[in-house]
Amino acid sequence: MNMQPAAAQQTSPQPKSGLVWLASYPKSGNTWTRAFLSNLASIIDGAQELLDVNSIGRFTIGENFTQFYTDRLGFAPTGSEEHRKQIAAVRHAVQQEEIADKFEGLIFVKTHNALAIDRGHSIINFAVTSGAVYIVRNPLDVAISLSHHMNKTIDQAIAVMDSLAETAVNEKRVHEVWDSWSNHVLSWTRKPHRAIYVMRYEDMLSDTEKTFGALAQHLLLGATPEQVTKAIDWSSFDKLKSQEEKDGFKEKPEHAERFFREGRAGQWKDILTPAQVDRIVKDHGEQMARFSYLPD
Repeated sequence: MNMQPAAAQQTSPQPKSGLVWLASYPKSGNTWTRAFLSNLASIIDGAQELLDVNSIGRFTIGENFTQFYTDRLGFAPTGSEEHRKQIAAVRHAVQQEEIADKFEGLIFVKTHNALAIDRGHSIINFAVTSGAVYIVRNPLDVAISLSHHMNKTIDQAIAVMDSLAETAVNEKRVHEVWDSWSNHVLSWTRKPHRAIYVMRYEDMLSDTEKTFGALAQHLLLGATPEQVTKAIDWSSFDKLKSQEEKDGFKEKPEHAERFFREGRAGQWKDILTPAQVDRIVKDHGEQMARFSYLPD
C-alpha cells in the first residue's frame, strides 16, 4: 500500500469548517507544520513580518489544555486513574464546546494522540472533525529527538516507543495517549482516506516547496505559490531555532535544553548503535517498510 502523499490522490475538497487535526507521534515535525500553516495564514491576512514562534497559537490550538477539562469537570483533574477515566469521558464535549463551537471556519488542532480508544471512549470527535494532517518520521531519528525531549537515554526512548505510552496530567495539560510508535502510525494511516493528508518529515526536508505546497492546496487555503514560498521561508528550521535562542519557546519542556535541536534526517546513522537500530527495526519493521524507512 503506497501511503506517500500524492496531490492527485489527496486533494478532494474538504469542508471549510470544523476541526482539522495536526497529528503526529512526538518529535515528528508537528511544530514545524504548525509554524508553516500559522505563517501562511498570517501572510494571507496581509502580514509583512514573520510570526513569532510563540504566537503560532493564534492560528492553531491544542485540545488537551487542562483548563478546558477543569471547566468541564468542575475540578482540576490529577493523574489518578479515576480522573483519567473522567477526562476520557468528556474529550468529545471539550472538542465540541471548547473549540468547535467557539471558532468559525477551519480550526487547526495539534495532537499527539493516537487515533484510538481511551478507557472505553474514542479520543477524536468525528462529529466536529473536517479532516486531519498526519506527519510521520523515521523512528530511527525519532528515538534520538525523543530522548532529548524527554531527558532520557536513547535506550529509554526506544523503550517508550514500544510501550503503551501515555503522558502525565498536570496543571497545563491532560494526558495524551501515544501508544507505541507503530500503533500510532497505523491508527492514523491504516486506510487511505481523502480527509487524512499524510506526509513524511523527510519529504518536508528534501522537497519542501512541493510538500508544503501540496498541503496548502489540499486544505484549500487559497494561497498563491508566492505566499507558500514566503511561509516556508518564515517557518524554516533555522528561523525557528534562532527565535528560540533569542526569546525562548514556551512549549519547550523544562528539562529539555532546547526544543528546536537539529531538524535533519538520517542522524541515526551517526548516533545509534547497531543494537539500537536492530531493536527499532524489530519493534517497528512492518510500519517502517510501509514508509520506506528500513535501513539498507
